[in-house]
Amino acid sequence: DLVESGGNLVQPGGSLRLSCSASRGTLAWFAIGWFRQAPGKEREGVACISTSADTSYNEESVKGRFTVSRDSARNTVYLHMYNLEPEDTAVYSCSASSHPACGMSWTAAKDFINWGPGTQVTVSL
Repeated sequence: DLVESGGNLVQPGGSLRLSCSASRGTLAWFAIGWFRQAPGKEREGVACISTSADTSYNEESVKGRFTVSRDSARNTVYLHMYNLEPEDTAVYSCSASSHPACGMSWTAAKDFINWGPGTQVTVSL
């Protein structure tokens, strides 16, 4: 089971680091994706990291401000978020893919089969 942490209330321009960990299983065996869903909006892919640490981003949403990384020794995947904007406010969830690579259509989330409950990120004054 996956669990996210690190969500918080932050001012515009601030930074956060989200963590995705597993109570069972080894995250290093799976591509891990970060997704977010804002109120009234559809879920969107934010970032993905493969088992070989290749990374993919939804640049339209991230605009070069987010970085995804993994620490296999801690069985954790991180999402580092910088220069946050109010539009980044959402529930952020991580998910494990059934494939080792993110693939070209990872943002559609079709191959992601195990989801965490999410962590709230609020960007506001």
